[in-house]
Amino acid sequence: MTEVSVVPSDMSDPEAHASCDVLIIGGGMVGLTLAEALAGAVTGGAGTLRIAVVDREDPARAEEAGFDGRTTAIALGGKHILDALGLWDGLAREASPILDIRVSEAESTLFLHYDHRDVGDEPLGFIVENRFIRRALMEKVRARPSIGLWRGHLLKRLDQSAVPGAPAALAVLAGPDGREKRVRARLVVAADGRPSRLAREAGIPVSDWRYHQASIVCTIAHSRPHQGVAIEHFLPAGPFAVLPMQHNRSSIVWTEDKDLAAALVRLPEDEFLEEFRRRFGEWYGDLSLVGPRALYPLGVTFAHRLYQDRLVLVGDAAHAIHPIAGQGFNLALRDVATLAELIVDHHRLGLDLAGPLLEAYDRARRADTLALLAATDGLNRLFSNDIAPVRVLRGLGLAAVNNMPALKRFFMRHAMGIETGSADSMPRLARGLPL
Repeated sequence: MTEVSVVPSDMSDPEAHASCDVLIIGGGMVGLTLAEALAGAVTGGAGTLRIAVVDREDPARAEEAGFDGRTTAIALGGKHILDALGLWDGLAREASPILDIRVSEAESTLFLHYDHRDVGDEPLGFIVENRFIRRALMEKVRARPSIGLWRGHLLKRLDQSAVPGAPAALAVLAGPDGREKRVRARLVVAADGRPSRLAREAGIPVSDWRYHQASIVCTIAHSRPHQGVAIEHFLPAGPFAVLPMQHNRSSIVWTEDKDLAAALVRLPEDEFLEEFRRRFGEWYGDLSLVGPRALYPLGVTFAHRLYQDRLVLVGDAAHAIHPIAGQGFNLALRDVATLAELIVDHHRLGLDLAGPLLEAYDRARRADTLALLAATDGLNRLFSNDIAPVRVLRGLGLAAVNNMPALKRFFMRHAMGIETGSADSMPRLARGLPL
């Protein structure tokens, strides 16, 4: 097998570096987590994997930004992956634990209550501000000499047949100065989000449909403590989630008809908070907004396959789901855990980083992705209506599960991301083990 020659050079400079093992397009949370997983693996005699991360954003601007209202729900299974990567220690002090989840429906008095003590001592999950996740990742990535962080660069084109006789693709980048830089990579990872330009240009079929819904995302401060309780309140327009944050704040993910949502997000603060109280009540006392409000149109994206030649998809480039259960980042973390393990194992054995590796990744991620996509879509369609007989059955269903401890624990463990298959089928990182 002909190997791609690696030019010894500073990985921080793509102009001085002609090739790498893995080129990651997209320097968001998913792309950086994959880079850290690969760079931190012990590869023995095969040598350290050389990773490059390309992102069009200026890193200084991203890191200097203050609180932008965005948070991420990290399930217990996702926390185990971050812990195995050595990332959780940098996040723990900023994470607000979810100790209980209360699921209720419109005006019904019936509800479903998840208590973390029913399944163990650890919280069900955590809410963390995105800026803290980015900061922890950047600290780790910057300390890795085998990772080139090429910010302010744009991928102009990817040619998967431009390096004859060598197992590599050729990426042409445009730097901040506009000059072209050519980089060869044994594998290219699309972590460029939704919709993925790389998936489209590679001809990967993608299903994409939109709901007539949008989510208002914001943060409120309140006078009464949340006690670590996450609330999922289903209303006819869609789920209304109130998620516990540090410092007596809560992250709001408020789903509405997209036209109404666009009007609500523009209201003055006092009117906006009054609309919030109409849906949530006075449970949290005096309220105030913290940071900006943002509006996100909702839909589902699903790539029919996760690779093409030397290109592989992760995270939102591969799938985007309804935020009804806060599982998007956790699904992406399982992508990362699976793909990183396959890349490291193939690299240790001197095997190509394409072909069978990518086929195995596609097979491994298919069932988990489809199951979560179907579950979130089904829940949204089931609860986002005001049909009286369906409404009655929904309330009875919540109450029934609440009174069946074994079934309730089963659902809780799945929501926590710690029961997605047999232990042997889970990637090492998901079991808390190093690569």
